[in-house]
Amino acid sequence: MKRMMIFIPAILLMAVITAYWIQTKNADTEARPSNTANVASATFYDANPFKVRAVLKPETPKVGKNHVTIFVQDETGKPVSGATLKAVAVMPSMGSMPAMYAPAAMKESVAGKYEGEFTPTMSGSWPLAIDINAKGKKGSITFDLATGRKGLRCTTCGDQVTAIPGIIRVDPDRRQLIGVTTRHVKRKTLRVTIRAAGTIAYDETRLSDVSMKFNGWVGDIYADSIGKPITKGDVLFTVYSPELLAAQGEYLEALRRVHAKGGNRKGLLEAGRRRLSLWSMTPSQIRTLEKRGKAQDYVPILAPESGVVIEKQILTGSAFKTGQRLLRIANLSRVWVEAQVYDYELPLINTGMKVKVTLPDIQDREFEGKVDYIYPFMENDTRTARVRVVLDNTDGFLRPDMYAQVKLRVNMGKRLLVPESAVIYAGEARVVFLDIGDGRLQPRKIKTGQRNRHWIEVIGGLKAGDTVVTSGNFLIAAESKLKSGLAQW
Repeated sequence: MKRMMIFIPAILLMAVITAYWIQTKNADTEARPSNTANVASATFYDANPFKVRAVLKPETPKVGKNHVTIFVQDETGKPVSGATLKAVAVMPSMGSMPAMYAPAAMKESVAGKYEGEFTPTMSGSWPLAIDINAKGKKGSITFDLATGRKGLRCTTCGDQVTAIPGIIRVDPDRRQLIGVTTRHVKRKTLRVTIRAAGTIAYDETRLSDVSMKFNGWVGDIYADSIGKPITKGDVLFTVYSPELLAAQGEYLEALRRVHAKGGNRKGLLEAGRRRLSLWSMTPSQIRTLEKRGKAQDYVPILAPESGVVIEKQILTGSAFKTGQRLLRIANLSRVWVEAQVYDYELPLINTGMKVKVTLPDIQDREFEGKVDYIYPFMENDTRTARVRVVLDNTDGFLRPDMYAQVKLRVNMGKRLLVPESAVIYAGEARVVFLDIGDGRLQPRKIKTGQRNRHWIEVIGGLKAGDTVVTSGNFLIAAESKLKSGLAQW
């Protein structure tokens, strides 16, 4: 009996100690920030140039009044005082129902701590957007918030890891049954191929226009059709002009006076020769005029460059005005390819890059060239940018207005990569299943960058050496959604 009396107080003492330990542990657990990234109140997130922490009360938002506390720090971790905060929860529009807004009037209670209340009017998703303005600096951040779901998730944080509820366990037999395979996330060289549609165009630096510096009439035409090949120095057509005829006569008169008076009028002779030269007469034509001693009514106009006639504005006997374009000649020994690329591809393209060009209907021939120029504007109708490629066309095989396919290969260097088959596209979200051992698979949102046919760059959410599911992940995704009750990804 005596022993029992001693034993009972001992049991009571142990119970008190155990209760105190449990209470202390629970309090410590509540005070300690969670390591999961879906609880924004435990972490300061980047809202460049600020750092932001948000706390909800109640922690599980409800329909009606909710209290939100926002802590704002600068890049060094010091509280930011005197900032202007705009916080608003928005339920996106659905069908004919317009978007709904639940703004929070934020007031600073202590330095760097801002408090306010917002009132969701119905159950559902209410993303919380926060804009910060302090001393001329501006930052913003958005949290994924939903009534009935605990905590916040940062949706605009650069490389924060976002773990999603829905961990499932798949035993080896089931893995084999549904064909689950895994691969490691690794850092390796990423090569990206940019494919763009384009057209063959004239090299504008090799176009020549033929026009006269005087009024006149066209005589005989030798460049008489579009597409006719022309060699530099060939006669294109002849022209009659009273002004040119008078200039020839004045030059011959000056020449006779020079010969008669021993060179006293050489200055006048040089002026006449220069005038004829500017009026499209070549030095050989001027020498012929001197030998003939008589002005020529119809003067031949010679081709300034070799090429083909691509534009013709004259007929025999037609009149022309000073400066009117009569012919246009294109040298096709070199052509341009103007390709259309999307804006997100522009940072990968530099002048001088090697390019391979093929024609859609002639796949057995490939042309090599270089990026010559990137146009500094966007095309209004397609919202793409033009990239110019220069190709040699000595054999004349390429013709303007042909369709072309342009291929550029870009070496991105070492990047953190995940197999393309591992990534599930869920709206704007990108999700993989991480093998965390013991048969457990965890869905995780990742942020992706560049990609090719086999690999996708991972900017945030994974690290080298992680193991991800590469096949069977859609079946796993369906089961994970059912177990977590989460359909947002």
